[in-house]
Amino acid sequence: MANKDAPPRWDRKMQQRLARGEAAALGELYDRFASLVHGLAHRVLGDERAADGVTREVFAHVWEHPDSYDPRQGPLRSWVAALTHRLAVQRLRATESAALALDGSDSTEELENKVRHASVAARADYIVQSMPTPLRAALELAYFQRRDYRQTAADLGVTEDEARRRLRLGLQLLSTAHDAAAPGAPPGRYGGAA
Repeated sequence: MANKDAPPRWDRKMQQRLARGEAAALGELYDRFASLVHGLAHRVLGDERAADGVTREVFAHVWEHPDSYDPRQGPLRSWVAALTHRLAVQRLRATESAALALDGSDSTEELENKVRHASVAARADYIVQSMPTPLRAALELAYFQRRDYRQTAADLGVTEDEARRRLRLGLQLLSTAHDAAAPGAPPGRYGGAA
């Protein structure tokens, strides 16, 4: 039986390869996580060019500081997502603070609300992308195609009880997006919400 505390083998090997300075490892990591990084950054910032900049920052940070990832703390994917979230929120705060200083139209409270809403949306996107395919498929049918649990069960070829279970579990996972970004919420692995 595998040790539950042991990090995934790929994550450990990738961290070791990056620490040795293998450029091919960075390329492999980029191929695997670039769409996740860019998508999360874009969700927080709402701007393509800014998301491109955060994507470059994330992979530059990984290349320059590969030892800042600790495989015992969780999957590499989660660490990269948390790093992306942190850098995107920093950029959003800096951009919005600069705009606030120039025209004074937004208050600090409005800025924090923007950051909080962007954080919840980005975390929800990450949760949906990371959830098991059966849960994601059930949620997509129910939400995007407006199927009830009976129709979802028929479309997926599962029992109605199984469809309800998948929908319930998927929604429970999604509900954590708001909880983790709420003020005073305990941080998750690698810092949780910013």
